[in-house]
Amino acid sequence: AMALPGELWAELPAERRIFCSVLLFSWAVYLWEAFLAHRQRRVYRTTTHVPEELGQIMDSETFEKSRLYQLDKSTFSFWSGLYSEVEGTMILLCGGIPFLWKLSGQISDRAGFGSEYEIVQSLVFLLLATLFSAVTGLPWSLYNTFVIEEKHGFNQQTLGFFFKDAIKKFVVTQCILLPVTSLLLYIIKIGGDYFFIYAWLFTLVVSLVLVTIYADYIAPLFDKFIPLPEGELKQQIETMAKSIDFPLTKVYVVEGSKRSSHSNAYFYGFFKNKRIVLFDTLLEDYSALNKEPAEGEDGENEETKSKTKNKKQGCKNEEVLAVLGHELGHWKLGHTVKNIIISQMNSFLCFFLFAVLIGQKELFAAFGFYDTQPTLIGLMIIFQFIFSPYNEVLSFCLTVLSRRFEFQADAFAKELGKAKDLYSALIKLNKDNLGFPVSDWIFSMWHYSHPPLLERLQALKDAKQE
Repeated sequence: AMALPGELWAELPAERRIFCSVLLFSWAVYLWEAFLAHRQRRVYRTTTHVPEELGQIMDSETFEKSRLYQLDKSTFSFWSGLYSEVEGTMILLCGGIPFLWKLSGQISDRAGFGSEYEIVQSLVFLLLATLFSAVTGLPWSLYNTFVIEEKHGFNQQTLGFFFKDAIKKFVVTQCILLPVTSLLLYIIKIGGDYFFIYAWLFTLVVSLVLVTIYADYIAPLFDKFIPLPEGELKQQIETMAKSIDFPLTKVYVVEGSKRSSHSNAYFYGFFKNKRIVLFDTLLEDYSALNKEPAEGEDGENEETKSKTKNKKQGCKNEEVLAVLGHELGHWKLGHTVKNIIISQMNSFLCFFLFAVLIGQKELFAAFGFYDTQPTLIGLMIIFQFIFSPYNEVLSFCLTVLSRRFEFQADAFAKELGKAKDLYSALIKLNKDNLGFPVSDWIFSMWHYSHPPLLERLQALKDAKQE
C-alpha cells in the first residue's frame, strides 16, 4: 500500500521537518504577497480615469503620472521579490550558511584565531554575509534609482554620489553592527541561566543610544542639516510646540533634494530635548526644485532645471504647520512611547523564546550544523526562520495599529484648527510623491501603515464642515 503524505511527513527526521516547514512557509508568504501585489497591479492597469470622488483633488495628468509610477514600482518589486525568494531558497538548499560559517572559520584561523574564538568567527561571518547581500542587492538598487526613480523625475543623484553613499552606508553599518553583535554574543555566553534578560537590556540600551545619536551624528554623514533660519515659519513652529508643551530645542532643514525629491518631516530626541527635522522638499520656500539656478552655474544644474521646470513643489507655511501638527499629535497622544513599549515587549519575548529553543540540536541540524551550535547561527535560525510566522502576524497587527494612530494624529491636528491646511497639504504631498489614491482593499489592509488618502480626507472633511 502507498504511504499517505501525512505518514511520510511523520517518518521524516525532526530536522528535515523543520527545514521543509521553514521553506514552505517562506514560499507561502511570498505567494500571498505576490497575489496581493497582482490584485493591486490590476487596479493600476484598469483605473485609467480619475474617479468622480477625486475630481476636486487630482488633475488627470497627475493621476496618470502616479498610475504609471506605481505600476512600474509594483512590477519592479515583483521581480526583485522573486529574485530574493529564489536566492534565499538556493542558499538554504545548497547549504550556503554552513559553507559561509566554515569559510569564516578558515579566515579567522589564518588570522591566528582558532576555533575557540567563536565571536571572531561570528564577526567574519557577519561581514561576509552583509557584503554578499550588499553586492547581490546592488544591481536592483541601481535599477530602482537610475531607471524607475529617474524616469518618474524623483532621482537627483549622480552615479558617483550613489556609489559613495552606498560605500559610506556599508562602512557605517559595519561600525555599528560588529561591535554591538560581539558584545551581544559575549553577554549570551557569560549570562548564565538568565542571559535573555541581560541580552534584552543590552539591546534596549543600544536602541535608545542609536535613536539619540542617529540624527546628530549618523544622519549628517549622509545629508546636510541646517538650522531653520529665523523667520515667520520658525516662530509659528515654536508657538505651536509651546501651545502643546512639546519641549522643542531645535528645528532643522535637511537637504533631502540631493538624493530624491520625495518629501518628509519627523521629530526625534528624548525627554526635554526634542528636535524637528523638515526635508527641504517639503518646504515651498526651500525646495531646490523651485529655485532657478544662478547664472553661470555648471551644466548639471541645467539638467536638473530641465527635469523639473514645471514642478512647483512643497507646502506653504500653514500647510507645513498642519503636517507638523499631525507629527506632534503622535507625540502628544503617546504613540511614540506606545510603539517603543510594544517593540521592547516583543524583543523580550523573542529573547525568552530564544533561551528556550537554543538548546534544541535539531534546529541547528536542520540548517546543516551537525557538530557545532554557534550562538550567532542560533540567533539567525530562531529569529529569522523559526519566528517568521509570528513576525508576519505581529507585522500585520502593527500595520492596523499604525493606521489607527494616523487617524488619531490627523484628529489632533484638526483640534489645533489645522483641518483645512492638513487637507490641502495631504493632497499636495500625495501629488509631489506621486501617490496613487485608489487601492485594492486587501492590499491596502495588509500593507498600508497609513490610511488611504480618501479616507483621511473624508475624516478631515467632516471636521472642516463642522
